[in-house]
Amino acid sequence: MNVLSIQSSVAYGHVGNSAATLPLQRLGIGVWPVNTTHLSNHLGHASWRGGVAESAAVSDIVAGIVDLGVIGECDALLSGYLGNPALGAVALEALDAIRAANPAAIFALDPVFGDDGIGVYVSDGMADYIRDVLLPRADIVTPNRYEAEFLTGGKIGGLDDALAAMDALRARGPGTAVVTSTPGDEDGVSITLAADGEGAWMVRTPRLDTAVHGAGDLFSALFLGRTLRGAALDEALSATVSSVHAVLAATAQAAAREMLLVETQDALASPPELFPAERLG
Repeated sequence: MNVLSIQSSVAYGHVGNSAATLPLQRLGIGVWPVNTTHLSNHLGHASWRGGVAESAAVSDIVAGIVDLGVIGECDALLSGYLGNPALGAVALEALDAIRAANPAAIFALDPVFGDDGIGVYVSDGMADYIRDVLLPRADIVTPNRYEAEFLTGGKIGGLDDALAAMDALRARGPGTAVVTSTPGDEDGVSITLAADGEGAWMVRTPRLDTAVHGAGDLFSALFLGRTLRGAALDEALSATVSSVHAVLAATAQAAAREMLLVETQDALASPPELFPAERLG
């Protein structure tokens, strides 16, 4: 199995493709990373260097893969930070090329454009492009709470709102919707929800005192990887949340500024503690 992953990249730390590649590989899945940025580090640090790739250059990389005649070996497209509509269009070009050669390939859209306390951090029109153009083409969508609110036009103040948001997301195209960072009724608990045509599931984990970047990118890669490996929705959700929690717990304990992805890589494939998925409704 292979995944074409179009998203950001950093030399130091783990966000974008730098957070997605190792996890997918640990699940036995080949990764073809195509970078929409290449930065020294993520922008949460005091300084950074590098920049956003030109859309023509990214498109050329994808075309080169197509020219090799191997695009039919790609089982999924994973998109993360795209930054602007021109790069979004490149992702769609890649999707069309993949599905022309492998109609069964799936598109996992991680709509990386905003978060609580930050707001929208992509170029003007990109969040709208994700909602109006990319979302209807996706099979899986994995927004955080802030992004889910934008994509659906509703507010998520609790569990019922989150369930309604997943229904609204699925009505726009994706068969499977996941919402992370969902507010719950219990203090000190983080909730992640997922829904498909068979029902909805919830996983609860203890809230961790860490604010490292890249957890969403890690989640999306692992969730896609487990889905490709044939896991049912509840199994994929439980294992993915459990792996991410193990990585973040170790990172918090070490007071590290970046996810300890390499140090905890065994947890990517086999989380030490499995948080169960609870069926809703």
